[in-house]
Amino acid sequence: MPQNLIPSGRHTWPLPSPRIQELMRQGAEIALKEQAVWLQELDQVNVAAGQVMSDPVIAAAVRRINRNGLIHWATANIENPGAPVSRYLSVDMQSSARELVRRGLTDLAFASARSSQSILWQRWMELAFTLTQDPQELQEFLSVSSRSIAASIDENMEGMGEFLRAEREAYLRGTHADRRELVTFIVEGTTIGAQEASRRLGYSLDQPHHAAVIWSEEAQTESGLLEQAAEALSRCADTRNLLVVVANTATLWVWTHGAEPIDMESLRRMIKSLPDVHMTVATAGRGIEGFRRGHLDALATQRLLGRLHTGAGVVHADSMSLIALMTQHMESVQQFITHTLGDLATADRSLRQALRLFLAEGCNATEAAEKGHVHRNTLLRRLERAESLLPRPLAQQRLHVAAALEVLYWTAGDYD
Repeated sequence: MPQNLIPSGRHTWPLPSPRIQELMRQGAEIALKEQAVWLQELDQVNVAAGQVMSDPVIAAAVRRINRNGLIHWATANIENPGAPVSRYLSVDMQSSARELVRRGLTDLAFASARSSQSILWQRWMELAFTLTQDPQELQEFLSVSSRSIAASIDENMEGMGEFLRAEREAYLRGTHADRRELVTFIVEGTTIGAQEASRRLGYSLDQPHHAAVIWSEEAQTESGLLEQAAEALSRCADTRNLLVVVANTATLWVWTHGAEPIDMESLRRMIKSLPDVHMTVATAGRGIEGFRRGHLDALATQRLLGRLHTGAGVVHADSMSLIALMTQHMESVQQFITHTLGDLATADRSLRQALRLFLAEGCNATEAAEKGHVHRNTLLRRLERAESLLPRPLAQQRLHVAAALEVLYWTAGDYD
Protein backbone atom coordinates (compact mmCIF):
# COMPACT_ATOMS: atom_id res chain seq x y z
CA MET A 1 0.00 0.00 0.00
CA PRO A 2 1.42 3.48 -0.87
CA GLN A 3 2.81 5.39 2.09
CA ASN A 4 0.33 8.27 1.76
CA LEU A 5 -2.75 6.03 1.99
CA ILE A 6 -4.22 5.33 5.41
CA PRO A 7 -6.63 2.38 5.57
CA SER A 8 -9.91 2.77 7.41
CA GLY A 9 -12.42 0.21 8.64
CA ARG A 10 -15.05 2.67 9.79
CA HIS A 11 -17.35 2.09 6.79
CA THR A 12 -18.80 -1.36 6.09
CA TRP A 13 -21.67 -2.34 3.83
CA PRO A 14 -22.65 -5.30 1.63
CA LEU A 15 -21.21 -5.34 -1.85
CA PRO A 16 -23.64 -4.48 -4.68
CA SER A 17 -24.78 -7.03 -7.25
CA PRO A 18 -22.25 -8.29 -9.80
CA ARG A 19 -23.89 -6.20 -12.54
CA ILE A 20 -23.57 -2.99 -10.52
CA GLN A 21 -20.00 -3.87 -9.60
CA GLU A 22 -19.22 -4.15 -13.29
CA LEU A 23 -20.85 -0.78 -14.00
CA MET A 24 -18.86 0.79 -11.16
CA ARG A 25 -15.66 -0.65 -12.61
CA GLN A 26 -16.49 0.63 -16.10
CA GLY A 27 -17.36 4.08 -14.78
CA ALA A 28 -14.16 4.29 -12.74
CA GLU A 29 -12.08 3.32 -15.80
CA ILE A 30 -13.73 6.10 -17.81
CA ALA A 31 -13.20 8.58 -14.97
CA LEU A 32 -9.47 7.81 -15.01
CA LYS A 33 -9.32 8.35 -18.77
CA GLU A 34 -11.32 11.60 -18.53
CA GLN A 35 -9.60 12.88 -15.39
CA ALA A 36 -8.01 15.89 -17.14
CA VAL A 37 -11.43 17.30 -18.07
CA TRP A 38 -12.92 16.58 -14.65
CA LEU A 39 -9.96 18.09 -12.83
CA GLN A 40 -10.05 21.25 -14.90
CA GLU A 41 -13.62 21.79 -13.76
CA LEU A 42 -12.70 21.01 -10.15
CA ASP A 43 -9.93 23.60 -10.25
CA GLN A 44 -12.22 26.25 -11.73
CA VAL A 45 -15.02 25.97 -9.19
CA ASN A 46 -13.00 25.17 -6.09
CA VAL A 47 -14.30 27.54 -3.43
CA ALA A 48 -10.80 28.00 -2.04
CA ALA A 49 -9.76 29.88 -5.18
CA GLY A 50 -10.78 33.32 -4.02
CA GLN A 51 -8.59 33.28 -0.91
CA VAL A 52 -5.60 31.05 -1.44
CA MET A 53 -5.38 30.05 -5.11
CA SER A 54 -3.44 33.23 -5.89
CA ASP A 55 -0.58 31.67 -3.91
CA PRO A 56 1.07 29.43 -6.53
CA VAL A 57 2.44 26.96 -3.96
CA ILE A 58 -0.95 26.28 -2.38
CA ALA A 59 -2.68 26.43 -5.77
CA ALA A 60 -0.40 23.72 -7.13
CA ALA A 61 -0.94 21.62 -3.99
CA VAL A 62 -4.73 21.93 -4.31
CA ARG A 63 -4.55 20.84 -7.95
CA ARG A 64 -2.51 17.77 -6.95
CA ILE A 65 -4.92 17.01 -4.09
CA ASN A 66 -7.85 17.03 -6.53
CA ARG A 67 -6.00 14.86 -9.02
CA ASN A 68 -4.73 12.32 -6.49
CA GLY A 69 -8.07 12.14 -4.69
CA LEU A 70 -9.92 11.36 -7.90
CA ILE A 71 -7.32 8.80 -8.98
CA HIS A 72 -7.43 7.12 -5.57
CA TRP A 73 -11.23 6.81 -5.54
CA ALA A 74 -11.43 5.60 -9.15
CA THR A 75 -8.58 3.11 -8.71
CA ALA A 76 -10.21 1.69 -5.60
CA ASN A 77 -13.45 1.13 -7.52
CA ILE A 78 -11.61 -0.59 -10.34
CA GLU A 79 -9.91 -2.97 -7.91
CA ASN A 80 -12.92 -3.53 -5.63
CA PRO A 81 -16.00 -1.81 -7.12
CA GLY A 82 -18.64 -0.63 -4.68
CA ALA A 83 -16.58 -1.41 -1.57
CA PRO A 84 -15.66 1.27 1.04
CA VAL A 85 -12.66 3.35 -0.10
CA SER A 86 -9.73 3.74 2.30
CA ARG A 87 -8.82 7.11 3.80
CA TYR A 88 -6.52 9.30 1.71
CA LEU A 89 -4.35 11.89 3.44
CA SER A 90 -1.47 12.92 1.20
CA VAL A 91 1.70 14.82 2.03
CA ASP A 92 0.35 17.75 -0.01
CA MET A 93 -2.85 17.82 2.03
CA GLN A 94 -0.86 17.89 5.26
CA SER A 95 1.48 20.64 4.02
CA SER A 96 -1.41 22.80 2.83
CA ALA A 97 -3.28 22.19 6.09
CA ARG A 98 -0.33 23.50 8.09
CA GLU A 99 -0.33 26.67 6.02
CA LEU A 100 -4.09 27.12 6.48
CA VAL A 101 -3.66 26.75 10.25
CA ARG A 102 -1.03 29.49 10.20
CA ARG A 103 -3.35 31.75 8.20
CA GLY A 104 -6.46 30.94 10.23
CA LEU A 105 -8.26 29.56 7.16
CA THR A 106 -8.82 25.92 8.16
CA ASP A 107 -12.48 25.97 7.05
CA LEU A 108 -11.28 26.21 3.45
CA ALA A 109 -10.06 22.61 3.53
CA PHE A 110 -13.60 21.38 4.17
CA ALA A 111 -15.29 23.83 1.80
CA SER A 112 -12.91 22.75 -0.96
CA ALA A 113 -13.76 19.08 -0.39
CA ARG A 114 -17.52 19.75 -0.53
CA SER A 115 -17.32 21.75 -3.74
CA SER A 116 -15.22 18.97 -5.28
CA GLN A 117 -17.84 16.41 -4.18
CA SER A 118 -20.59 18.39 -5.92
CA ILE A 119 -18.72 18.52 -9.24
CA LEU A 120 -17.63 14.87 -9.02
CA TRP A 121 -21.21 13.76 -8.38
CA GLN A 122 -22.56 15.81 -11.29
CA ARG A 123 -20.02 14.33 -13.68
CA TRP A 124 -20.65 10.81 -12.36
CA MET A 125 -24.42 11.10 -12.84
CA GLU A 126 -23.90 12.19 -16.45
CA LEU A 127 -21.64 9.17 -16.93
CA ALA A 128 -24.21 6.83 -15.37
CA PHE A 129 -26.73 7.41 -18.15
CA THR A 130 -24.17 6.41 -20.75
CA LEU A 131 -23.55 3.08 -19.00
CA THR A 132 -27.11 1.79 -18.66
CA GLN A 133 -30.67 2.79 -19.51
CA ASP A 134 -32.30 0.22 -17.25
CA PRO A 135 -34.25 2.09 -14.49
CA GLN A 136 -33.56 -0.50 -11.78
CA GLU A 137 -29.85 -0.65 -12.62
CA LEU A 138 -29.64 3.14 -12.64
CA GLN A 139 -31.32 3.39 -9.25
CA GLU A 140 -28.97 0.87 -7.63
CA PHE A 141 -25.92 2.21 -9.43
CA LEU A 142 -26.55 5.81 -8.33
CA SER A 143 -27.37 4.72 -4.79
CA VAL A 144 -24.12 2.77 -4.46
CA SER A 145 -22.16 5.59 -6.11
CA SER A 146 -23.61 8.28 -3.86
CA ARG A 147 -22.79 6.25 -0.77
CA SER A 148 -19.25 5.55 -1.97
CA ILE A 149 -18.39 9.15 -2.91
CA ALA A 150 -19.92 10.66 0.24
CA ALA A 151 -18.32 8.11 2.56
CA SER A 152 -14.93 8.51 0.91
CA ILE A 153 -14.95 12.29 1.30
CA ASP A 154 -16.31 12.02 4.85
CA GLU A 155 -13.49 9.63 5.70
CA ASN A 156 -10.88 11.98 4.24
CA MET A 157 -12.34 15.00 6.01
CA GLU A 158 -12.40 13.14 9.32
CA GLY A 159 -8.70 12.40 8.89
CA MET A 160 -8.07 16.01 7.87
CA GLY A 161 -10.00 17.24 10.92
CA GLU A 162 -7.86 15.14 13.25
CA PHE A 163 -4.71 16.40 11.58
CA LEU A 164 -5.83 20.04 11.74
CA ARG A 165 -6.68 19.79 15.42
CA ALA A 166 -3.24 18.38 16.18
CA GLU A 167 -1.53 21.08 14.11
CA ARG A 168 -3.57 23.86 15.68
CA GLU A 169 -2.75 22.63 19.18
CA ALA A 170 0.94 22.39 18.31
CA TYR A 171 0.85 25.88 16.85
CA LEU A 172 -0.85 27.33 19.93
CA ARG A 173 1.62 25.58 22.24
CA GLY A 174 4.37 27.45 20.45
CA THR A 175 5.90 24.53 18.53
CA HIS A 176 6.15 26.82 15.49
CA ALA A 177 6.90 29.99 17.46
CA ASP A 178 10.25 30.51 15.79
CA ARG A 179 11.66 32.94 13.30
CA ARG A 180 8.57 32.74 11.11
CA GLU A 181 6.29 33.85 13.94
CA LEU A 182 8.47 36.86 14.76
CA VAL A 183 8.79 37.75 11.07
CA THR A 184 5.02 37.41 10.65
CA PHE A 185 4.47 39.85 13.51
CA ILE A 186 6.82 42.35 11.87
CA VAL A 187 5.20 41.98 8.44
CA GLU A 188 1.72 42.36 9.92
CA GLY A 189 2.76 45.65 11.53
CA THR A 190 3.01 44.58 15.16
CA THR A 191 5.07 47.08 17.15
CA ILE A 192 8.39 45.40 17.92
CA GLY A 193 11.67 47.04 18.90
CA ALA A 194 14.16 46.88 16.04
CA GLN A 195 17.08 46.12 18.33
CA GLU A 196 15.29 43.24 20.08
CA ALA A 197 13.97 41.85 16.79
CA SER A 198 17.45 42.01 15.25
CA ARG A 199 18.90 40.13 18.21
CA ARG A 200 16.29 37.36 18.04
CA LEU A 201 16.58 37.01 14.27
CA GLY A 202 20.36 37.26 14.13
CA TYR A 203 19.94 39.78 11.32
CA SER A 204 20.26 43.56 11.52
CA LEU A 205 17.10 45.43 10.64
CA ASP A 206 18.93 48.78 10.65
CA GLN A 207 20.05 48.48 7.02
CA PRO A 208 18.57 48.61 3.51
CA HIS A 209 17.05 45.30 2.42
CA HIS A 210 16.57 43.05 -0.55
CA ALA A 211 13.68 40.66 0.12
CA ALA A 212 12.85 37.49 -1.78
CA VAL A 213 10.29 34.71 -1.87
CA ILE A 214 11.73 31.41 -3.11
CA TRP A 215 9.44 28.49 -3.86
CA SER A 216 8.71 25.39 -5.87
CA GLU A 217 5.35 24.11 -7.09
CA GLU A 218 6.52 20.50 -7.33
CA ALA A 219 5.29 17.92 -4.83
CA GLN A 220 8.68 16.56 -3.74
CA THR A 221 11.05 19.52 -3.73
CA GLU A 222 14.44 19.09 -2.09
CA SER A 223 14.82 21.81 0.54
CA GLY A 224 18.48 22.00 -0.43
CA LEU A 225 17.52 23.46 -3.82
CA LEU A 226 15.64 26.33 -2.17
CA GLU A 227 18.58 26.95 0.16
CA GLN A 228 20.95 27.00 -2.82
CA ALA A 229 18.72 29.64 -4.39
CA ALA A 230 18.97 31.74 -1.21
CA GLU A 231 22.77 31.45 -1.32
CA ALA A 232 22.72 32.49 -4.98
CA LEU A 233 20.75 35.61 -4.02
CA SER A 234 23.35 36.43 -1.36
CA ARG A 235 26.22 36.10 -3.82
CA CYS A 236 24.49 38.23 -6.46
CA ALA A 237 23.78 40.91 -3.84
CA ASP A 238 27.50 40.79 -2.91
CA THR A 239 26.86 40.10 0.77
CA ARG A 240 26.86 37.24 3.27
CA ASN A 241 24.35 39.03 5.50
CA LEU A 242 21.37 36.72 4.98
CA LEU A 243 18.18 35.84 6.85
CA VAL A 244 16.28 32.72 5.74
CA VAL A 245 12.86 31.81 7.15
CA VAL A 246 11.08 28.56 6.28
CA ALA A 247 7.54 29.66 5.43
CA ASN A 248 6.38 26.12 4.56
CA THR A 249 7.83 22.95 3.09
CA ALA A 250 8.05 24.49 -0.39
CA THR A 251 8.67 28.19 0.36
CA LEU A 252 11.47 30.29 1.84
CA TRP A 253 11.28 33.94 2.84
CA VAL A 254 14.68 35.60 2.49
CA TRP A 255 16.21 38.98 3.32
CA THR A 256 19.71 40.21 2.59
CA HIS A 257 21.73 43.42 2.84
CA GLY A 258 20.55 45.84 0.16
CA ALA A 259 23.36 48.37 -0.13
CA GLU A 260 24.43 47.01 -3.53
CA PRO A 261 22.06 46.26 -6.44
CA ILE A 262 21.46 42.61 -7.28
CA ASP A 263 23.16 41.23 -10.39
CA MET A 264 19.88 39.98 -11.85
CA GLU A 265 21.41 38.46 -14.98
CA SER A 266 23.78 36.29 -12.94
CA LEU A 267 20.99 35.40 -10.51
CA ARG A 268 18.74 34.23 -13.37
CA ARG A 269 21.51 32.01 -14.71
CA MET A 270 22.07 30.45 -11.28
CA ILE A 271 18.39 29.80 -10.61
CA LYS A 272 17.90 28.35 -14.08
CA SER A 273 20.24 25.53 -13.05
CA LEU A 274 17.99 24.65 -10.07
CA PRO A 275 15.05 22.54 -11.31
CA ASP A 276 11.54 23.93 -10.63
CA VAL A 277 12.78 26.75 -8.37
CA HIS A 278 11.21 30.20 -8.65
CA MET A 279 12.10 33.51 -7.00
CA THR A 280 10.63 36.98 -6.72
CA VAL A 281 12.83 39.80 -5.46
CA ALA A 282 12.12 43.30 -4.15
CA THR A 283 14.38 46.07 -2.92
CA ALA A 284 13.27 48.40 -0.11
CA GLY A 285 14.63 50.95 2.34
CA ARG A 286 16.25 50.35 5.69
CA GLY A 287 14.79 49.49 9.05
CA ILE A 288 11.70 47.54 10.02
CA GLU A 289 9.54 49.32 7.44
CA GLY A 290 11.97 48.47 4.63
CA PHE A 291 12.13 44.87 5.87
CA ARG A 292 8.33 44.71 5.84
CA ARG A 293 7.79 46.54 2.55
CA GLY A 294 10.34 44.46 0.67
CA HIS A 295 8.70 41.23 1.77
CA LEU A 296 5.20 42.40 0.90
CA ASP A 297 6.36 43.51 -2.56
CA ALA A 298 8.09 40.17 -3.21
CA LEU A 299 5.01 38.30 -1.97
CA ALA A 300 2.66 40.40 -4.13
CA THR A 301 4.85 39.68 -7.17
CA GLN A 302 4.77 35.95 -6.41
CA ARG A 303 0.98 36.04 -6.31
CA LEU A 304 0.84 38.05 -9.53
CA LEU A 305 2.93 35.37 -11.25
CA GLY A 306 0.56 32.76 -9.85
CA ARG A 307 -2.44 34.65 -11.24
CA LEU A 308 -0.78 34.95 -14.65
CA HIS A 309 0.29 31.25 -14.59
CA THR A 310 3.85 32.10 -15.63
CA GLY A 311 6.79 29.82 -15.08
CA ALA A 312 9.43 32.53 -14.82
CA GLY A 313 12.50 31.64 -12.80
CA VAL A 314 13.50 34.99 -11.26
CA VAL A 315 11.46 38.19 -11.34
CA HIS A 316 12.14 41.56 -9.71
CA ALA A 317 9.09 43.38 -8.37
CA ASP A 318 10.14 46.60 -10.10
CA SER A 319 9.71 44.98 -13.50
CA MET A 320 6.11 43.96 -12.75
CA SER A 321 4.53 47.29 -11.73
CA LEU A 322 3.08 47.97 -15.18
CA ILE A 323 1.93 44.36 -15.56
CA ALA A 324 0.16 44.43 -12.21
CA LEU A 325 -1.83 47.47 -13.30
CA MET A 326 -2.57 46.29 -16.83
CA THR A 327 -3.71 42.77 -15.95
CA GLN A 328 -6.47 43.70 -13.52
CA HIS A 329 -9.01 43.00 -16.28
CA MET A 330 -7.59 40.37 -18.62
CA GLU A 331 -10.43 40.52 -21.16
CA SER A 332 -9.80 44.23 -21.78
CA VAL A 333 -6.05 43.61 -21.90
CA GLN A 334 -6.50 40.89 -24.51
CA GLN A 335 -8.55 43.25 -26.67
CA PHE A 336 -5.83 45.90 -26.34
CA ILE A 337 -3.12 43.41 -27.35
CA THR A 338 -5.07 42.19 -30.39
CA HIS A 339 -5.89 45.73 -31.52
CA THR A 340 -2.30 46.94 -31.02
CA LEU A 341 -0.22 44.02 -32.26
CA GLY A 342 -2.49 42.36 -34.81
CA ASP A 343 -0.82 39.28 -36.30
CA LEU A 344 2.35 39.86 -34.30
CA ALA A 345 0.49 38.76 -31.16
CA THR A 346 0.41 35.15 -32.44
CA ALA A 347 3.58 35.15 -34.53
CA ASP A 348 6.87 33.48 -33.64
CA ARG A 349 7.91 34.77 -30.24
CA SER A 350 11.43 35.59 -31.48
CA LEU A 351 9.87 38.44 -33.48
CA ARG A 352 8.11 39.84 -30.41
CA GLN A 353 11.26 39.42 -28.33
CA ALA A 354 13.31 41.32 -30.90
CA LEU A 355 10.87 44.24 -31.07
CA ARG A 356 10.44 44.39 -27.29
CA LEU A 357 14.19 44.49 -26.76
CA PHE A 358 14.62 47.11 -29.51
CA LEU A 359 12.05 49.40 -27.88
CA ALA A 360 13.48 48.78 -24.39
CA GLU A 361 16.93 49.86 -25.62
CA GLY A 362 15.63 53.18 -26.97
CA CYS A 363 15.33 51.90 -30.55
CA ASN A 364 19.10 51.29 -30.68
CA ALA A 365 19.56 48.17 -32.80
CA THR A 366 23.24 47.72 -31.90
CA GLU A 367 22.61 47.72 -28.15
CA ALA A 368 19.50 45.55 -28.54
CA ALA A 369 21.45 42.96 -30.56
CA GLU A 370 24.24 42.92 -27.97
CA LYS A 371 21.83 42.50 -25.07
CA GLY A 372 19.85 39.81 -26.92
CA HIS A 373 23.06 37.94 -27.86
CA VAL A 374 22.20 37.91 -31.58
CA HIS A 375 23.91 39.31 -34.66
CA ARG A 376 22.77 42.81 -35.57
CA ASN A 377 21.66 41.71 -39.05
CA THR A 378 19.58 38.92 -37.51
CA LEU A 379 17.91 41.43 -35.22
CA LEU A 380 17.21 43.81 -38.12
CA ARG A 381 15.56 41.03 -40.15
CA ARG A 382 13.35 40.11 -37.20
CA LEU A 383 12.43 43.74 -36.63
CA GLU A 384 11.47 44.17 -40.27
CA ARG A 385 9.26 41.07 -40.14
CA ALA A 386 7.71 42.09 -36.80
CA GLU A 387 6.84 45.59 -38.05
CA SER A 388 5.23 44.13 -41.17
CA LEU A 389 2.79 42.21 -38.96
CA LEU A 390 1.64 45.29 -37.03
CA PRO A 391 -1.75 46.69 -38.10
CA ARG A 392 -0.36 50.26 -37.97
CA PRO A 393 3.14 51.72 -38.42
CA LEU A 394 5.36 51.36 -35.36
CA ALA A 395 6.23 55.06 -35.38
CA GLN A 396 2.59 55.91 -34.67
CA GLN A 397 2.20 53.68 -31.61
CA ARG A 398 5.56 52.91 -30.00
CA LEU A 399 4.29 53.25 -26.43
CA HIS A 400 1.22 51.08 -27.03
CA VAL A 401 3.26 48.41 -28.80
CA ALA A 402 5.82 48.38 -25.98
CA ALA A 403 3.07 47.99 -23.36
CA ALA A 404 1.34 45.18 -25.29
CA LEU A 405 4.62 43.33 -25.80
CA GLU A 406 5.44 43.67 -22.10
CA VAL A 407 2.15 42.00 -21.15
CA LEU A 408 2.70 39.16 -23.63
CA TYR A 409 6.25 38.75 -22.36
CA TRP A 410 4.78 37.57 -19.04
CA THR A 411 1.44 36.06 -19.99
CA ALA A 412 2.46 34.17 -23.14
CA GLY A 413 5.74 32.80 -21.83
CA ASP A 414 7.95 34.95 -24.07
CA TYR A 415 10.42 35.31 -21.18
CA ASP A 416 11.51 31.70 -21.58
